[in-house]
Amino acid sequence: MQEIIVDSSDVEFFTTPKEYKQQLLLLIEGARKRIFITALYLQDDNAGREILHALYQAKAKFPEIEINVFVDFNRGQRGLIGEKASLGNRALYLKLAQDYPQKINIYGAAVKRKEVFGVLHLKGMVFDDKLFYTGASINDIYLHQGERYRLDRYCTINSVTLADSFCHYLTDTFIDSGLATLLNQEWTPDAIEQKKTLIALKFKLKKSHYSVAQQQGLSQSKIISDKALITPLVGFGRRKNQLNQTTRHLVQKAKDNLVLFTPYFNLPHPLARDVIKALKRGVKTTVVVGDKTANDFFIGNDEDFSTIGIIPYVYEMLLKRFVKRYQNFIDQGLLNIHLWKDKDNSFHLKGLRVDDRYHLITGSNLNPRAWALDLENGLLIDDANKHFLQTTDDELVGILVNTTKVRHYSDIESVDDYPEKPQKLLKKIRIAQIDRVLKRFL
Repeated sequence: MQEIIVDSSDVEFFTTPKEYKQQLLLLIEGARKRIFITALYLQDDNAGREILHALYQAKAKFPEIEINVFVDFNRGQRGLIGEKASLGNRALYLKLAQDYPQKINIYGAAVKRKEVFGVLHLKGMVFDDKLFYTGASINDIYLHQGERYRLDRYCTINSVTLADSFCHYLTDTFIDSGLATLLNQEWTPDAIEQKKTLIALKFKLKKSHYSVAQQQGLSQSKIISDKALITPLVGFGRRKNQLNQTTRHLVQKAKDNLVLFTPYFNLPHPLARDVIKALKRGVKTTVVVGDKTANDFFIGNDEDFSTIGIIPYVYEMLLKRFVKRYQNFIDQGLLNIHLWKDKDNSFHLKGLRVDDRYHLITGSNLNPRAWALDLENGLLIDDANKHFLQTTDDELVGILVNTTKVRHYSDIESVDDYPEKPQKLLKKIRIAQIDRVLKRFL
C-alpha cells in the first residue's frame, strides 16, 4: 500500500447533506479539465437531474473537459424497489444524451450478474485535482433536496497524486479495458456478451489496486507536523481484500479508543471477533448505528408492508443479540452503543476512527455483503499529529445529538414487540432457518 502526503490544510470535512449538494455543484462549476464521478446510482429525480444538467452545462462551457460518470450497471437500469419494470435511471441518461449536443460518458459497470449478488459500490468524485469522498449516492434524499435527508460522511482532499490515482484506476479498469457499458447510448451488450464481460471484469478486479505516483521526500515528511498520510484502498471478494484487511488491522492495533459507524448492524465474523478482542484489551469502543426506522428499507405502519421491509428488523435482531451477549462490556463502560434516529430521515454513515489518529473513510457498510460481494473502496488517513481531531470530534458530537444510548439489551425491541406483519414474517424466517442466508446478503 502506498501513502500519499497531504498538507492538513488540504483536507476538509463537511457534516450535512445540504453541504454535500452545495459542494458538489460548486466543484462541477469550478472544474476545467476533468470530472470523474463514481456512485452506486445517479437517480432520475430532481436532485439527479440537477446534477446531470450541471455536468452538461460544464461540458458546454468548457468543451475540452473530460466527464465520466460510473454507476452500477444493474442498479442503473431499474426503478426504485416496488416500482414497475422500466429502464430506470437509464431512461433519463438517454433522454439527456438526445437533448444536449455535448457528450458526457455515463458508464454502467456490472461486477456481478445480478444486483443481489454484488454491486459496484465504489465511491469518490474527482474535480480537476480535488477528490470529494463520500459514501452517498446522488438523489433527492442524499442531497436533502426536499424535507427528508440521508446522512453520510463527506470529505474533500486537494491532492494531484490522489486525484490521479482515482482517475487512473477508473480509466484502466472500466474505460480502456472496455469492460463497462455506456448507459447513455442506445446499444447495450446482449446476455452472451455481458457474461464474457463479467468474467473478464471479475478477473481484473481481483487483482486491481490504486497505483500512486512516487512522491519526493516521504520519509522526511513523516516528521513534519503539518502533514497527514492518505492511503487509497480498494477491495473485491473475500480473499486478499485490501480494504477488509486494513479495516481489521486498524481494530487489531487499537490501543485506547475505537469509533465504528455502520448503517446496518451485521458485522462480518472476523471483524466482530476483532472488536471483541479490542474490548477485552480495554479499548473503549463506540458503535454508532442507525435505528431500524432510520434504515432506507423501513416501511412505516401506515404503508403497505412488503417482504423487503423485513430487512431493518433483521438488523435490529442481530444488534440485540450482540448487546445481550456483551452486556458486561456495556456495564463496565467499555462498550457504548448509540442508535441514530431523526424523525423519518435515514442514516448512512460508515467508517472507523482509531486512537484519535487513524480515520477510515469508506463506502463499505462493514457487513458481510460489503465484505465479500460488492466492489468497495476507501481512504485511510493517518493523522499522526491529530490535526483533524477537533473537526472529527465536532462531527461525532453532531451525530450523537440524534442518538439514544443503549444501556441494556432490553432497551431494544424484541420480535414480540414488532407490528403484526413483520413479526409473522420473522417467525417464519426463524422457523425455516434461512436467517443465516439472509445475513450473508444483508
